[in-house]
Amino acid sequence: QVQLVESGGGLVQPGGSLRLSCAASGIIFNIYAMGWYRQAPGKQRELVAVISSGGRTNYADSVKDRFTISRDNAKNAVYLQMNSLKPEDTAVYYCNADYPLSGGSSISRWGQGTQVTVSS
Repeated sequence: QVQLVESGGGLVQPGGSLRLSCAASGIIFNIYAMGWYRQAPGKQRELVAVISSGGRTNYADSVKDRFTISRDNAKNAVYLQMNSLKPEDTAVYYCNADYPLSGGSSISRWGQGTQVTVSS
């Protein structure tokens, strides 16, 4: 059974930092691309950051130079270090595991999400 369990969300003041963690089980972790997405109230879910199985990273423009994604294959975990947080970063953050298949499809799994609220 595949499980992605996020942790580390909470309430933080503008300019503060949080570190999100996602623990994966039930998958061959090191072959999956891992990503963090977020969804704010009334908005669509959006990509925040992704790290490939080989360690290449990509970020949304809105979080570049503030957020850092990393993975620890030995611990089956992916992390999102968030610095200089802004109120517009407030959202539910979701962990995603994605494995591309031939023909353009993929195996994709999601965590349950963790709330991040940036407010004074």
